[in-house]
Amino acid sequence: MVLNHRVQQVGFTLVEMVTVILILGILVVGVSSFVIFGTRIFVESSSIDQVLGQSRFAMERMTRDIRNSVPNSVRLHTDSGGSFQCIEMLPIEASSSYLTLPIYPNAAALTGTVVDNNISIASGLFAIVYPLANESISGVNDVYQASRNKRFEVQSASSSANRITLTFTNSVQFAEQSPIKRIYFAAEPVSYCFERIAGTTEVNLNRYSNYGYIVSQPAPSDMGTSVLMAENITNSILAEPAIKVTEQNLMTNSIVHLEPRFSVNGETFKYQHQVQVTNVP
Repeated sequence: MVLNHRVQQVGFTLVEMVTVILILGILVVGVSSFVIFGTRIFVESSSIDQVLGQSRFAMERMTRDIRNSVPNSVRLHTDSGGSFQCIEMLPIEASSSYLTLPIYPNAAALTGTVVDNNISIASGLFAIVYPLANESISGVNDVYQASRNKRFEVQSASSSANRITLTFTNSVQFAEQSPIKRIYFAAEPVSYCFERIAGTTEVNLNRYSNYGYIVSQPAPSDMGTSVLMAENITNSILAEPAIKVTEQNLMTNSIVHLEPRFSVNGETFKYQHQVQVTNVP
């Protein structure tokens, strides 16, 4: 008896294999496109968030320094060639009312007293009384010109019986009384400069400090090293200045208009922020 066994062979035909490869290829292309698109969105969103966060920090820091500045210490310098625009101010470290001070026509003296309203006056700070003259209006500035006799350096300060006794580095005589007997204490000026990067249209915002008092408002090259505050700024310094200042008058204090324009990933956004200098002499 003869038995015939048929062996059934199982496998894929060439057509089936090609079909599977084509389907897998289509799936891979679709999935990879989705992954690439999602990655691109994430990267662009991260870039925008970074610029937004950076710009907010810069604006808030500028606002705080401007709003907390000594009266008539804010001044603006725009380069005629359009390479930079700088705003300078003198941030207040402390303020109080004075009790006794050597003020004209009284004789010069080495000491004075102020009300102790829980302030700290460190050695090296400058005492400022009744700063009125603003350089942009009168050509002189009570804050930056020592010859105006409105600013003198404090050597030491000691507190007793709700008053602080100031000792100056030498005998001083302030030029004028403040109608409300206000006295300010400050260290050194700071500047924020929008500076165009050489050979490009891009602008960086830099902060300068610890360069001392300079009678004429200095350029960035005169202020030493800086701290980068913001990038991706596209303002044209002359055609679209990032800073404008409305000078004070009898009715209002001075107002600083901050209008930097930022660009990222082909999109732009512009700040239109006003800061009022609320302190008065």
